Formats: sequence, structure tokens, C-alpha cells
Amino acid sequence: MLRFFKKVREARRPRCAALVAAAGSSQRMGGVNKLLQPLEGVPVLVRTLAALQVAGSVDEIIVAAREEDILEISQLCRTYGLSKCTKVVRGGENRVHSVLLAALEAAPETELLAVQDGARPLVTPELIDRVAAAAARCGAAAPAVAVKDTVKAAGADGAVEETLDRGRLRAVQTPQVFQADLLKAALQSALEQEAPVTDDASAVERLGKTVFLVDGEEENLKITTPLDLILAEAVIRAREEGR
Repeated sequence: MLRFFKKVREARRPRCAALVAAAGSSQRMGGVNKLLQPLEGVPVLVRTLAALQVAGSVDEIIVAAREEDILEISQLCRTYGLSKCTKVVRGGENRVHSVLLAALEAAPETELLAVQDGARPLVTPELIDRVAAAAARCGAAAPAVAVKDTVKAAGADGAVEETLDRGRLRAVQTPQVFQADLLKAALQSALEQEAPVTDDASAVERLGKTVFLVDGEEENLKITTPLDLILAEAVIRAREEGR
């Protein structure tokens, strides 16, 4: 009987495609492609894709990559048995364009699109599923954590103009999950109007839609500099020791 109800729940779950942004230039890594760098023996991008592979809410994975990396990433998906990774496509001129190109490759019956930074290898399947469940309820959701430091707004000359209320500030992570048609419309609008959006939630917010935040994870850091690799390695070792 329990198995029957589990099948009923799964049948009602909206189809979700994960769009992985992996076409960045890695400028702050000295020009080295950070996504292909080893992290405790496994490429950064593979760790990200593995979490999406395990997540029960994800049905397929589409990676937007630099043209010169497409073959290597495709081979990595085969090598590591990432069967949900159905396509590796060429990224666009910027992040918005890359995510839109990936979104257009999703299966027609896809209801939810989950946008994931390729450079967040410590994301957990549990977080992915939690955000997807929230998006299924409200249409747009993203994980976020409270800001620990005091944040100040400053002018071009460095003079402090305002100290922001830390209690209301959140640092937003990925995956960010949206109704498929909503995300595609938001990205298309941002691209056409050359809007300076910094994440996919910002593009959706431009359309007047509400994005709901769910609790993120402190360990879900983004690999941007060599120091981030060192921190990520420490987190992985700590996780392995805690098993």
C-alpha cells in the first residue's frame, strides 16, 4: 500500500529540467576553467551534476557550456554515468542568453525549470528537491541564507551612503526554480532589453512576479577563486568523515 501511494505522489510531480550554467569565462581563476578543475579527485562540474542526478525532483539535465568544452563535458557525463544529462549545448554571449538557450532545449512537457550554477558543487539533492517543491506550489523559488556581515552601500568615491538592515538581507544561491513559461518569458525580456540582471530570479522579478525564498545551505558555496576550491575541499572531507 505504501508503495502504491509513493507511485501516486510521483505521478503528480511536475516534470522538471535542470539547466546548468557552465559557459562562464572563469576570469577570477586565472583563465583556467574552474568547472573542470579536480575537487577531491572529481571535476567541479561533475559534483554539481551528480547532485542533480540523485535529486528525485529532476527529470533531465541540460548543460550550457563553452563551445570548446562541449565534447569534454559530454564525455564526463558518460564516464560518470550521469544518465539524466540529455544535452550539452553551446552557451550564449552572457548568462541570461546561455540559460535561455538551455531552456529552449527542454522537453515540451517540462513544467519546471531549475537553474543551477555549474560552479556550486556542494549543492545537495535535498536542497534541490526542497526548492523544486516550493516552486511547484508558488511558481518561483530560490534558496537563500542570512547575511552575516554588516553591509554598507557606498558611492563611487568609497564614501558610505547607507548601512543596510542586515536582518532583511539574504544571499541567494542556486538552484532557482520557476514555472517553465515564466522563466523563458523573463529571460527573453531581459535579453531583449539588455537588463543588467545578476541572477534568474532578478529576471523574473522584472516581470512583476514574486519569488519566494526557502532556507539555503551555508555549505552551498560558489567556486569563484582558488580559495573557494580550498574551502570546498575542506567541506567535502568533513562530510566524508561524518558518514
